[in-house]
Amino acid sequence: MEEGESSPLLFQGTAGQEPPLARNSPPPAKSPGPTLWKDQTGAWGCRCLLQAWREGLASSLHLSIGSSCVKYLTFLSNFVFSLLALLALAAGLWGLAVKSSVGSGWDGPLPTDPMLVLVLGGLVVSVVSLSGCLGALCENSCLLHCYCGAVLSCLALEALAGALVVALWGPLQAGLESALHAAIIRYWDDPDLRFLLDHVQLGLQCCGALSYQDWQQNLYFNCSSPRVQACSLPASCCIDPQEERASVNTQCGFGALRLDQNAAARVVHVQGCWPALQEWLQGNMPAIGGCAVTIVMVQGTELLLAACLLRALAVHKQQRTQNPALPPQQS
Repeated sequence: MEEGESSPLLFQGTAGQEPPLARNSPPPAKSPGPTLWKDQTGAWGCRCLLQAWREGLASSLHLSIGSSCVKYLTFLSNFVFSLLALLALAAGLWGLAVKSSVGSGWDGPLPTDPMLVLVLGGLVVSVVSLSGCLGALCENSCLLHCYCGAVLSCLALEALAGALVVALWGPLQAGLESALHAAIIRYWDDPDLRFLLDHVQLGLQCCGALSYQDWQQNLYFNCSSPRVQACSLPASCCIDPQEERASVNTQCGFGALRLDQNAAARVVHVQGCWPALQEWLQGNMPAIGGCAVTIVMVQGTELLLAACLLRALAVHKQQRTQNPALPPQQS
């Protein structure tokens, strides 16, 4: 035997002690220890989406088939809602940028800018949906708890709003009627308010709040006004505002306030928008109630899926804590 070599038979040591390595032998491969399988739930909140996706796929092997289905169903549903909310948010921001009227909707008694509704609604829904989407994909318990709290808050606010509508239906009706009168008075002062009122009159085929004579309250359409619109009505009050043309005839309501009701009825709508709105609400109450129930059911289903996923993650974490050397469960 050459110098520098040693025989393994010459090694004598305590039981279980490995012989020393040869001088040029490669280091032994590290065996997978329990630290490789420690729970990673809640540790991915700040990682990039691609890395979280890969690690989420790997960690889904730890969950059962049912829990994995709940996880990806929660992710996909919230992903769809996130896209829709972001589209609404982008449309609202684009509308505000085009009109340059970010603050114009709040300077009067009526918040009239519809783009503000799109921006606020899209922002809230996108934040809530993204928290549920990323929480399910990354198996992040913190995000899922925030998502459940936000959905519960929305359900509570919706229930409170429904109770207030039922309890205060009379005052709400009076408030809507006064809002129509205020919109008539400020018709030319606010382009967003003019847009909304024109679409209400076109959609319900009505004019004014209680009758077409309510437009006498507007300084521009009043018969005593020195302006060219005196004793006239907006084109949205006309029965045929386009008059078989491609563009709207803005002069179709000129002089209509000088006519009596029978003569005016041949040119413009003489019924007020408030009675027409009441008739529309009564006729579409089942559809409105069905939409409200559908929204509540969708939110309740999302909340139930997130709660089931949280429970599955808690059970998995408990199993890892009790037996860290247990290999991952194959689904």
